[in-house]
Amino acid sequence: MPTALITGASAGLGAEFARQLAVKGADLVLVARTTATLDGLAEELRTRHGVDVQTIVADLSAEDDVKRVAERIADDGHPIDLLINNAGFGLPLHFADNDIEDEVRHLRVHVEASMRLMHAAIRAMRGRGGRIINVASVAGFISRSTYSACKSWLIGFSRWANAEYSRDGVTVTAVCPGFTHTSFHERMGLAPGEEGIPAIMWLDAPNVVREGLRDAARGKAVSIPSLRYKVIVALTRVLPASLTSGVARRGRV
Repeated sequence: MPTALITGASAGLGAEFARQLAVKGADLVLVARTTATLDGLAEELRTRHGVDVQTIVADLSAEDDVKRVAERIADDGHPIDLLINNAGFGLPLHFADNDIEDEVRHLRVHVEASMRLMHAAIRAMRGRGGRIINVASVAGFISRSTYSACKSWLIGFSRWANAEYSRDGVTVTAVCPGFTHTSFHERMGLAPGEEGIPAIMWLDAPNVVREGLRDAARGKAVSIPSLRYKVIVALTRVLPASLTSGVARRGRV
């Protein structure tokens, strides 16, 4: 059976990717910082679906931990067929008021760790085939602080890598959801409704993951779940950056 490695797997979209892949019979390598939550999810998936689940406790802002995960990806004896770079966290949008060390850690998790794990995966997958999913965001199409910049990098690199390495049997897809019901916003200390975003703009995690997996299977470079966000992204290409960034200050995606 294929094996998928998922970062940020203990909650949110990461846990949903794990559940949907386990239903399909995929073996899993789950990576997260929280041991208890990670072990609980692993046991649930083993019991319900009879799949093999390995866990790696790692903080992807720490270089040594990233290297450990990359070494697992590079293990030819137990190959990874699908890498899902999902780990991440948000910060307040006011860059100048944030602690710079928090901003550096944010950059390491979203960009450096994803790049290092993609590098290991592409080297291992070339020739035999494989898929990479980078969980980005529609925020990557909007000028808005460092979160937007990190997601924009993921989208741009995914586009290039998909074109470059598809000839070697490796596809790379940036999945770009909008506001999604997960624990992401709660971890930032925001209660439901505090973002000031209309209910119609919120997506459900199972639908986001289902569409992302489908688009990755089709070899798409960019996946934007839901028609409403496809329209929004299309509008960002023609509207002034000053307008889209002003609207974006209302919340985090």
